[in-house]
Amino acid sequence: MERTRFILDENEMPTSWYNIQADLPKPLPPALHPATGKPVTPDDLKPIFPMELIKQEVSRERWIEIPEEVQEVYKLWRPTPLFRAHRLEKALDTPAKIFYKYEGMSPPGSHKPNTAVAQAYYNKKEGIKRITTETGAGQWGSALSFAGACFGIEIKVYMVRASYDQKPYRRVMMETWGGKCVPSPSPDTKVGRAILEKDPNCPGSLGIAISEAIEDCMTCDDTHYALGSVLNHVLLHQTVIGQEAKKQMEMADAYPDIIIGCVGGGSNFAGMFLPFVKDKIEGKKPDLRIINVEPASCPTLTKGPYVYDFGDSAGLTPLLKMYTLGHDFIPPPVHAGGLRYHGMAPIICHLYNLGLVEAQSVHQLAAFEAGVKFARTEGIISAPEPNHAIKVLIDEALKCKESGEKKTILLAHSGHGHVDMAAYDAYLSGKLTDYAYPEQGIKEALRNLPRL
Repeated sequence: MERTRFILDENEMPTSWYNIQADLPKPLPPALHPATGKPVTPDDLKPIFPMELIKQEVSRERWIEIPEEVQEVYKLWRPTPLFRAHRLEKALDTPAKIFYKYEGMSPPGSHKPNTAVAQAYYNKKEGIKRITTETGAGQWGSALSFAGACFGIEIKVYMVRASYDQKPYRRVMMETWGGKCVPSPSPDTKVGRAILEKDPNCPGSLGIAISEAIEDCMTCDDTHYALGSVLNHVLLHQTVIGQEAKKQMEMADAYPDIIIGCVGGGSNFAGMFLPFVKDKIEGKKPDLRIINVEPASCPTLTKGPYVYDFGDSAGLTPLLKMYTLGHDFIPPPVHAGGLRYHGMAPIICHLYNLGLVEAQSVHQLAAFEAGVKFARTEGIISAPEPNHAIKVLIDEALKCKESGEKKTILLAHSGHGHVDMAAYDAYLSGKLTDYAYPEQGIKEALRNLPRL
């Protein structure tokens, strides 16, 4: 049998992040100030982000050096392995070659520390003592709590209530690393109290949690805010994934015809495909397909309009040009909490609008069916989020079976599901359900889009 694992040496780990803004065929639409409607300036962002991250957000330099202190922490789990999915190929009886890049090797079990460690480092360097943030499924909150422990920074996490109730061990992970986690909406902020007054049983949303974290940040002098997805600097930090994957695919003497990953805010998948989409933009691989997979109950790319919207529910963030379901849309409580975001990374939206990437949506039951098949063939119990991408991976491999095409498919696997056993239990016991596309709720949310 051919090789199954492709492992890079520690000295082959990327030493710079790749910035797609240097190679975009058209510049990214600017973020706008919510009060003036004009492009945001570094001074607008100084109260919530360290200056180095603000510079990275707008930089058009192709390569940005990874600080040595960040590289040293990365070495706890990077480089991560690339696997050839021989057993899944055999089970599907497909001529396709299937590879997956596995980010579940990090201490928190996902791709999130790739940016959490960098953000904690830059905040520490600027003298910040405390960071507030939001989290959906808990992977980002876990990662930032881990990074806070690495650099001695206090972390406060507002976790979407639906996930807080579904995933108690994510909270325990955060607390073990020294973070403090509360369910959102919470009584700790004006935003949270106002929402709870209207609906004491509100399941929460990432938009609400972001509003709470930013409000908390803005009321404390020694505090900054950190975001786990969406923004340009976050996607930048994740490109270590794709850079490693390109080297590993060369080791396998292969290049992907199709790249597939799940998207909520978009950082995991963008981290994989941005170094590859550069080849597509330059004409080296013009027929490369890049498929963004989202939940059918929160279909941002596949159903939302491409407009300026707030990144949070209370309208505290800059306005971002993105596909959106409306900033006050509250998605159904699917177990893939990391994909329950009303918007999408502006970089992904820009590439989608330019026709350089695709999007599909998947229902929850089909995602878990695919995740179980993956576990029973490849052995990895995946988080609910990558299960969505695995469903499309299997679909594409079966299309190859029908056509006889020997395509190479690369999966961005964002992390394990070891703290998602309640979701698997619900699926295996027949209690898990699909949620209908919430058309009326989205229509109502879209009525409140900001008018520029």
